[in-house]
Amino acid sequence: MSVDQIANHIALVGSPNSGKTTLFNWLTGSKFKTVNYAGSTVDAHRGSTLPVYGPALTVLDTPGIYSLQPHGRDEEVTLETLTATDDVRAVILVIDGTQLNRQLYLVRQMQELGLPMVLAVTMMDIVKESGRRLDLEKLSELCDAPVVRVDGRLGGGVIDVVEAARSLSTVHPGRRARGLQWDDARIEREISVAEAWTKLVVFKAPDRLTLDHLRRWDRILLHPWWGILTFFLIMGTLFSSIFWVAAPAMDLVDAAFSALASGLNSVLGENAFSDFVSNGVVAGVGAVLVFVPQIFILFFGFTLLEDSGYLARAATIVDRPLHKLGLSGRAFVPILSGFACAVPAVMASRNIRSARERWITVFIIPFMTCSARLPVYALLLTFLFHDQPAWKGGVALTGLYIGGLFIGSVAAMILNRILKKSADSHFLMELPIYRWPKPGFTLHIALRRTISYVKRAGPTIFVFVLILWIGTHFPYQSGVTPEVQLRESVIGRVGVAVEPVFHPMGLDWRAGLGMMSAFVAREVFVSSLAVIFSIADTDASLQDTLLTRMREATFTDGRAIFTGASVTGLILFFMIALQCLSTTGITWREMGSWKYAVGQLIVMNALAYIVAVAAVQSLRALGIG
Repeated sequence: MSVDQIANHIALVGSPNSGKTTLFNWLTGSKFKTVNYAGSTVDAHRGSTLPVYGPALTVLDTPGIYSLQPHGRDEEVTLETLTATDDVRAVILVIDGTQLNRQLYLVRQMQELGLPMVLAVTMMDIVKESGRRLDLEKLSELCDAPVVRVDGRLGGGVIDVVEAARSLSTVHPGRRARGLQWDDARIEREISVAEAWTKLVVFKAPDRLTLDHLRRWDRILLHPWWGILTFFLIMGTLFSSIFWVAAPAMDLVDAAFSALASGLNSVLGENAFSDFVSNGVVAGVGAVLVFVPQIFILFFGFTLLEDSGYLARAATIVDRPLHKLGLSGRAFVPILSGFACAVPAVMASRNIRSARERWITVFIIPFMTCSARLPVYALLLTFLFHDQPAWKGGVALTGLYIGGLFIGSVAAMILNRILKKSADSHFLMELPIYRWPKPGFTLHIALRRTISYVKRAGPTIFVFVLILWIGTHFPYQSGVTPEVQLRESVIGRVGVAVEPVFHPMGLDWRAGLGMMSAFVAREVFVSSLAVIFSIADTDASLQDTLLTRMREATFTDGRAIFTGASVTGLILFFMIALQCLSTTGITWREMGSWKYAVGQLIVMNALAYIVAVAAVQSLRALGIG
């Protein structure tokens, strides 16, 4: 009797880096992100197989694990998924062919549970490149289970995996073990069995030169000093490329939105609706979307580093000082995720076993430079380094990323001294083998992440631009200049009322409105300036017009608003401040305390304000800006 005749629930199980979630995406067409680190997710995702594979099967993607004897929440979730209910009737166990010795230990544990399984062997291209060959028929015989070769990048073998799963005989619920009761002696014995099986399956030992070559690279990339230097060089190159590689694409996007705004002005004529469409929607949304090429390059670069195996090495470099900050290696996963978005990063902290470590980790996550800050940094750095070599902006951007990490580290160090210490927790991470990324696959992942960013940010920007345009045009003042209309509008009056707060930062009420709007989403800061300065009123490019308007903006006494000092203060404020209400909301939910979430919001923004004011006043005292 086949799986789909009794129950159609199949669990995907495997260790981190094995290609498990990639196989899940091939099976279900889902868009869950594949991450190279244990603990990146602690929920079992559910999906149905695509019609191309025949009658639908329900597939559960469990968290990546190394063992079925739980040492963390990720392993607990996987074990609960397999044993707590009778829904799961079969398992597709994904094993990395380059790490067979360790993977077979997990196979032995799965056999103990009594669930029928299919072994999906991945990374076979790397096995071949390393000079080895796996006897999959012998492996199938030893494991008493079907074995299928799978190419996670191109989807080869996925259909065979589904067919093999359908051919499995289901197990009666009563025959299933509800857990593992292995003592140390049993563990040692099973490890020996896994080693013996590996010798029977793996042929032609790896070329000695290949192993030496890999060790040579690791001696450099994992070196306490050379590794850090290499890390900075790689990151600096990536961030510099964000400026000079993206420039042509940014010019195209900018020209397209400029032409669209100009064309709509001509077609719609001089009226309120035309002004809303051109100066509101097109200018506001276009001012942010012009930076999408830079965001794409950032995602593309990180995907390359992740797919090559280097990002896992970078993790070990950052992992070392974490223990000195009172954190274990498990904290690295949510901290790294914070460089993309703080919301999933806070959720990823669930895997941290120590409540104290989780408390510290969640508090410092917003200091990491998320993708939402990139449009703001790009605008302000372009202002500071206008007509200068791209590498200067790249170095400055690298410094901002490192600066966020440094401030988070200092905050963790302070909290580590204040909070009562508990027992240290331990973190296990397996370094993947080096491999050449496939450009097509990397391009696809980067494009998908960029589209996800646009879908997330776009609606928020549009709604806020609508509110901002209405607020700057009502009540309508007949026969006055645009400057007077803006000042006398609802939004303008609010800005003028709070202007004294922003004066110490060297800013006026217009820049203050932009900063206040950034609490909705950081990217909105750029859109706010675009609407406030009506950058679609000219035929020039949107970005050039915005930069020109910023240079021309003055206080009533004629002093420039955006100077080297005030823009530096703005950058520092955005680097430190928590301006994402979504992050505050998810922190409240995950930590179960509104006091924690509100306290974090107040502390980070107060610190950002103090640092920004101090920087601006210090630079002015030195005669800068």
